[in-house]
Amino acid sequence: MNPSAVVASWLKVTPAGLRAAPGNFWIDPVTPVDRAVITHGHGDHARGGHGSVLATDPTLAIMAERFGAQSGAQAARYGEPITVGDMRVTFVPAGHVLGSAQLVLEYNGLRAVVSGDYKRRRDPTCPPFEVTPCDVFITEATFALPVFCHPDDGGEIARLLHSMRVFPERTHLVGAYALGKAQRVIVLLREAGYSAPIYLHGALAGMCALYRHYGIDLGELRPVAGEPLKALAGQIVLCPPGALSDRWSRRMHEPVTAMASGWMRIRQRAKQRGVELPLVISDHADWNELLQTVREVKPGAVWITHGREEALAHALGVMGVPAQALSLVGYDDENDDDLTGTAPPS
Repeated sequence: MNPSAVVASWLKVTPAGLRAAPGNFWIDPVTPVDRAVITHGHGDHARGGHGSVLATDPTLAIMAERFGAQSGAQAARYGEPITVGDMRVTFVPAGHVLGSAQLVLEYNGLRAVVSGDYKRRRDPTCPPFEVTPCDVFITEATFALPVFCHPDDGGEIARLLHSMRVFPERTHLVGAYALGKAQRVIVLLREAGYSAPIYLHGALAGMCALYRHYGIDLGELRPVAGEPLKALAGQIVLCPPGALSDRWSRRMHEPVTAMASGWMRIRQRAKQRGVELPLVISDHADWNELLQTVREVKPGAVWITHGREEALAHALGVMGVPAQALSLVGYDDENDDDLTGTAPPS
């Protein structure tokens, strides 16, 4: 028996997304469906308009923040199996953002794990990735090229704080996506000893409040709105990436423009966005971590989606792990919807 072929008979790619036939549900569907199971709250995975939604409680809260309360919402707890149709579904932590989960799908003695987006680095704002052995592992491939080797997060924060010492009179304007990245940067700053107020663009306030609701301590945060510009000199201001280049940012006096993203490893991307201080801080696994994850999960086969599928498939083949691309549409590279209508970098 070829487990991959058997799983492929009940886990199929459709125009709406990946459908688990025995449970009659779609995983992170890109269009409204009768029954959706959602891995996490980023806008390229969580959309509104479904007949019913199964997700973790924080993900449902994130979706409610964005789309309003979801009809037929059912909250899943990490590690507790739920029967959906003829299939057993278990949510386990993915380490990506608050509420993010891998989906463990079990049917007729076989197990497939849909990773969603994930990272392997320590992140105090969400539970860490949980290794789950399986027959088929469906992995993202956002940074699946050897060039992507993310540096230590603390070192990147140290670079930001060093810049503040060198330019104490300038506002440090940091682009960070509203869900996950902004809160992680804040916590990393607090852990590095930065206790001053951190100023927020209005588009980040809602998600920061939601993180606080779930017990994540962010320290003192202040809105930029209403503050005289001279009060922002020498301060850290967080904003959505799209705000770095709009009229809002031009109000700042000689800001140091920074951005926190795995794509800041590519200098041309930083240059294109006018980023003076690129901070390589990602909420996705890098190349080595993707390979490490497959070694630890020990799947019979790997399906690869939304990213650099060919390079990862080749590397896994060399490792002796059968791998193939799973052609899903509608997912961005490193996207955490900034809630301003501004598209993230592609």
